[in-house]
Amino acid sequence: MKKIIIFGATGNVGSYVLKYAREYFNPEEYEVIASGRRRTDFFEKQGIPYYSVDISREEEFEKLPKEDVYAVIYLAAVIPSYMEEYNPESYIKTNIVGTYHVLEYCRRVHADRILFSTTVFDISLFATDGTVLKPDLPYNFSYKGDHAVYVITKNTAIELLEHYHQEYGLKKFVFRFPTIYSYSPYHYYFPNGKKTLRPVYRMIELAMKGEPIELWGNPDYSKDMVHVYDCAQMLCKAVEADREEGFYNVGTGIPVTLKEQIETIIEVFSSKDHPSQIVYRPDLPASGGFLMDVENAKKELGYEPQYDCRKLFEDYKAEMKINRFKELRKQD
Repeated sequence: MKKIIIFGATGNVGSYVLKYAREYFNPEEYEVIASGRRRTDFFEKQGIPYYSVDISREEEFEKLPKEDVYAVIYLAAVIPSYMEEYNPESYIKTNIVGTYHVLEYCRRVHADRILFSTTVFDISLFATDGTVLKPDLPYNFSYKGDHAVYVITKNTAIELLEHYHQEYGLKKFVFRFPTIYSYSPYHYYFPNGKKTLRPVYRMIELAMKGEPIELWGNPDYSKDMVHVYDCAQMLCKAVEADREEGFYNVGTGIPVTLKEQIETIIEVFSSKDHPSQIVYRPDLPASGGFLMDVENAKKELGYEPQYDCRKLFEDYKAEMKINRFKELRKQD
């Protein structure tokens, strides 16, 4: 039986990708295995094989399966959103050294392919208002700020993937992630090290209370809003793809305006008797979104996005009630 190992399976994206993959693949042909740094019995209680591995430590890979490893889905990373105090060395230890260890593991066990997640911030300086980002754009990012070392480590990791592809024939598939939308019971992130309520959860909370929601900037400012299961679909199709390599933007290719996003949040979360009202604030800035070209993923992988803005927030509402990954998330 072919084994698929998901590194980063305890993370916000990885936990949903694991769920999707276990439902997507035929269990008689594939065994989907979870791995993460955290020590937890969350997966084992559900009958899912789980290995606690710190990828920055080479010796810990001895815990992992050594036979029939077909694909590695590599989602583990240190990212700026969850860095409470700026520590660039942790990017290097996990995103570069950790990648080397994962690649060495792939080489030793003769894995067929590796799927790797990188960041859209590698081309962020192209992202002017209305610009659709192509998957083959050259690097164009700022060497200043809290994302700089993070982007550099991701780019370095991709160079390591290329070496293992050319030297050892390891098939490689790289996926450029914008914001991946998935419900988490932990509603905060850490821009520049400051704990901050994520804007999407702030708007959902206001909508549930029927309180006004401010729309900053241009109501027609648009971005791609990709649901985690569409991201997972693209990854799973790459596991099956009869290709040597690929580089793909993760997204839907469908622009969502700020107005549509907030109107949808109100429709899904507000009481019909007391819906929130939109307060337009053109005097305040709005930015940070990306428009993603996904045509090569459609052609090469057979990818077709399933989640529009409405379906995305309906899933958020359903997941809020289930709270299936509460045990894996910070609660403070």
